[in-house]
Amino acid sequence: MPSEATLLTPVPLGAGVLAGYTTRAGGVSEGGWASLNLGAHVGDRPEAVQENRARVARALGGQPLYLDQVHGAEVVQAAGGGESADAQWCTAAGPWLAILVADCLPVLWVARDAQGRARAVAASHAGWRGLAAGVLENTARALRQAVPACQLQAWLGPCIGPEAFEVGEPVLRAFGGAPGQERSGFRFQAGADGSPRWRADLQALATERLTALGVQALQAEPRCTVSDASRFFSFRRDGAVSGRFGAFIRLT
Repeated sequence: MPSEATLLTPVPLGAGVLAGYTTRAGGVSEGGWASLNLGAHVGDRPEAVQENRARVARALGGQPLYLDQVHGAEVVQAAGGGESADAQWCTAAGPWLAILVADCLPVLWVARDAQGRARAVAASHAGWRGLAAGVLENTARALRQAVPACQLQAWLGPCIGPEAFEVGEPVLRAFGGAPGQERSGFRFQAGADGSPRWRADLQALATERLTALGVQALQAEPRCTVSDASRFFSFRRDGAVSGRFGAFIRLT
């Protein structure tokens, strides 16, 4: 079992920021939630989730602020945690912002001033619904209002990969596509029953939007949560009995 000091994989986002993400290793949950499940809403034993979160808090050196994520585009300024939203931001040093995911895309942000100093951070939960609804655009807007004339950088975490993410026409249309037309981020592939299906690339779709937003530094973790069962939880792979891993960021 990993020690608490190694529960998090570091994310290098530069000076003034600490960030990282967990995997499924290092906790006490059992079954489909084994073992470091951080989701309190997925049917796991509450005492197991509490212990897992306590281990992560000790590894971070502080209590993370978790949201009540709803697959939308609402962005809030970090407060005490528990807000119904899918992104949060902060200009104060110290608080750890948290996002929980299984197959959805975690995005960690840094806003830097003209001298390159980190002035704000944010964490976004970008499943296809939130991505299409504008959660990244709303996060960028909040950071630019908090830090005028800032330079934005973003990190895209592990998520469901395009080979595993088969979707139908409603998802394609949510991103402005249509059957019979080329749409970046989607690859046509007929379903097993011959119906039209597409392989969607969440990271590519997010990168397209971030580039349009003028995000100047992008990093991506090219790991598929579905195919890497030893490291990551996956709702698409395991169904309802699956845990959640976390991505975390704070100003120093």
